[in-house]
Amino acid sequence: MQLMIITGMSGSGKSTAMKVLEDIGFYCIDNLPPQFIPNFADLCNHTGGSLNKVAIAVDIRTGEMFSEIYTVIQKLKKTMPGEVKIIFTESSDEVLIQRYKETRRRHPLAEKYSSMQEAIQKEREALLPLRTQADYYLETSHLSTAQLGEEIRTLFLENQLDSLMVKVMSFGYKYGVSAESDLIFDVRCLPNPFYIPELKFHTGTEACVRDYVMQFSQSQTLLTKINDLLEFLLPLYISEGKSQLVVAFGCTGGKHRSVTFAELVGDSLWKKGYRVHKMHRDIQKGKH
Repeated sequence: MQLMIITGMSGSGKSTAMKVLEDIGFYCIDNLPPQFIPNFADLCNHTGGSLNKVAIAVDIRTGEMFSEIYTVIQKLKKTMPGEVKIIFTESSDEVLIQRYKETRRRHPLAEKYSSMQEAIQKEREALLPLRTQADYYLETSHLSTAQLGEEIRTLFLENQLDSLMVKVMSFGYKYGVSAESDLIFDVRCLPNPFYIPELKFHTGTEACVRDYVMQFSQSQTLLTKINDLLEFLLPLYISEGKSQLVVAFGCTGGKHRSVTFAELVGDSLWKKGYRVHKMHRDIQKGKH
């Protein structure tokens, strides 16, 4: 049985994640009190395999009962070793406030605190222990609904939940640092194709930009050193049981140098047999 516990900040995309998981074959339950999860998991284990992929969303909406989630998860991981995974979704305060304004929905803690900012801060504090235990961490501030759906499908569509998924992404520092990343490489030290008129409106997914970036000896040396570092690190992460590793490359706008390195490193890891998902967060931004 695969049991996914989905939690995280209110407004950060848990509902979208649940819809996508349901589409790819998970039996999904939203807002189940934590105390009921072990009994439901036991019920699923006695259905003869008809409920072998289950996702349960648990968050601050359950009120005082939510504090039991920590004890419940520890119990489940002991009784169902390797079968229980935590998905944690999160967004920045500014993005969460904007989403609540757009949807005109109330935050679950709105009645307890004088401001939306305070309610979000208290929720973040309550969720911190779960965030540190998460097997999959999704920072959704800069993701559209479609992009978040693609993230979920990439992680869980294949029946290999105990292997390491390496997400190799590019981003632009001008749009904010990638908060979900485990490893960040700043490639702004390399010559910028943006200032070459014939390359300005192309991206690192195209050969013309990649050829320009990689013609320099410093680019080639940096790529070699990054690949060597990852070749050393990834087996260590796997031995520690990590399910997802996010390797991010940042440049100024997220269209040229960072995309080039994400493409090349992603291809290299794929050739070595790793499960790889490439994502270019900001490649479409700034287009008119």
